[in-house]
Order: sequence, then structure tokens, then C-alpha cells
Amino acid sequence: MPVKLIITPQHTMHTNAHHPEQAARIDAIMAFLHATPIVGTTVHAAGTADLDCIRAVHSPDYVAWLQQRCERISTLAELTADTYITPDSFGAARMAAGAACDAIDAMQAGGHAFVLGRPPGHHATSSEAMGFCFFNNIAIAARYAQRTYGLGRIAIVDFDIHHGNGTQDIFYGDADVLFISTHASPLYPFSGTCEQMGHGAGYGTTLNIPLERLSDDTAYLAAFQQVVLPALTRFQPDCLLISAGYDAHWDDPVGNCALSVTGYSYLMRVLLDAAQQLCNGKIVAILEGGYSQRALAASVHASICQLAEQPMMPDTLGQRLGNPNGAGQSIAWLTAHHPLLHDTKEIFS
Repeated sequence: MPVKLIITPQHTMHTNAHHPEQAARIDAIMAFLHATPIVGTTVHAAGTADLDCIRAVHSPDYVAWLQQRCERISTLAELTADTYITPDSFGAARMAAGAACDAIDAMQAGGHAFVLGRPPGHHATSSEAMGFCFFNNIAIAARYAQRTYGLGRIAIVDFDIHHGNGTQDIFYGDADVLFISTHASPLYPFSGTCEQMGHGAGYGTTLNIPLERLSDDTAYLAAFQQVVLPALTRFQPDCLLISAGYDAHWDDPVGNCALSVTGYSYLMRVLLDAAQQLCNGKIVAILEGGYSQRALAASVHASICQLAEQPMMPDTLGQRLGNPNGAGQSIAWLTAHHPLLHDTKEIFS
């Protein structure tokens, strides 16, 4: 299967060498791909997202405020306690959103796509930047898929170690977008409990799987096999979008879990198989976190190998002893209480 790797050249204008989320993250991935090319992949530069596509997710006032904020500074500055900006951050964020839309185009053309871009997006709400994020790239991609291609049901699976609070917030009342998140708890942004299941028409289309500290490959696979896959099967999406964060790797300086490169490869395999069974192989992955540059590069490479149906490189970083039962409590609660897993009545028309 051909895989388009969509990059964001303008992201280098938004960087801070003293911050975990910096341009060197993408440099590490591209160096790894250059050293060990994957058959069937091609690299494409992203376009810039139309502002109307961004405003389909973010409030016009917020978009205008962010643009003006960047225009009024001349050097690196602090936007929030955890998020920096530069004069070029608005343009970089527009290109990251454009890359997400380009990935949907590639998917609709019959291939797979992985967005190797930044800044990331899953913490950005409709009206607030936070957690290194400005525009919610995966939410913009979902709305673009619906509006441009008429895809009705969108499933988003977020395996970043941090809860995708922005994505949840944007789609919390939306019956047509299923948001599933595996994330460590307690950990920033301290949201994403099992009990948060959506509201109104969207009740049942939010599914959070909090994981205990040091959750490892076994714990994550249990969550995917016992919760993620049954929920996707029940929902029957028209396409599957992945918020691909790699900060749950044991080597990550920000996270506290124990996934390995091999574990990430397994997760992508599970999701690819689900897409092939449920939605004609329509799948897109969009990079979120991951701050150990060596683990990020190797894990992204392994994920792309799965999308391209190519063997992964040996996992030279290896595995660390973790908590194989780290998902057990969440699995038990969700299988007993979440409508996608527990109710026998038809909740989606």
C-alpha cells in the first residue's frame, strides 16, 4: 500500500531548542527514514490550510487573536505557561493543519498517509491554545473529511500518553465523531476519566481509557483488544484517524509509561487491521507528542512500516519491565458501563 509522508517545512520557524517540543523532533524522524528507507513511501510538502477549514473547528475570534498575537512579537515569547510562540508560529500552525487536510486527500485517493508535522494539535480546544498546541489538526482533518468528501462517521483514536482534551472538547456532543483515548492518569492535562462519555447527541461517542503508571505493551494491547476494537466495530466508522503520540515509550523524558517500539508497531497493526475490516482501509496518522528523539524516530518508523506493509527494523532500544495490568481497572469499568461496550440496544442509527 502506498504511504504519503506529509511534512511541514515551515515548522522550523516555530522552535525553541530548550523546549521538549522543538524542530529537532522532525529532524530525528527524517534522519531515521533517510538512513532506513521504507519501500512504498513518498515524501510530500504540506500546503497551508484555508482559514475556513480552521474556522470549521476553531472560533473566528480565537483564530484572529492568535494571528495578531504572533504578528505583534519579534522574537520567541511565552503564550501560556507551557506553550511558546514565535512570529512565525501562526504560519507553522496553518501548515500543520494543511498537512492534516492533505492526508485526507491522500487517503481518499486510495493510499495511506502519515503527517510528520508540528506543532501538534490534540490539546487545542476550539478557543484556546495549550499543551504545545495551537490548532487541533486531527479535528480539522475530521471536519475536512466530512465536508469535502461526505464521510459521515469519523473515528479518532489517540494513543498519545496525554489525554487529547481539545479533541474531546470539540466533539463531545457530536454523534458522528467517535473519540477514543488511551492516556496515563494522573498526568497532564488531568482530564479524560472513564465517566466522560459525551453529552446530548454525542453520549457514547467519547471513550477514555486511563492507564496506570508504567503501563507496558501488554497493558496497551489489552486495552486495544478489549475496548478499542469492540468500540470501533460497534461504531462502524467511514474512516479512522490516529492521533499518533509516542511519549508513552519508556525512554520518553515527559511520559511515565513503558511502551516499546515493538509495542507501537503492534498498536498500528491493530488499527490498520480495523480500518481494513471496517472502512475499506481508510486510515490517516497525524503526529502528536514524543520527546525522546531516538524513541520517537524508531517508533514512527515502525508505525510507517505497518502502514506500508513492510517489516519493521529490529527494536534496538528493547523493552523495560512495566505494569502489564495497567489497563485492567479501566477495562473492567468500561465494559460494564460504556454504551459502546455494554448496552445491547442500538444507540447509533
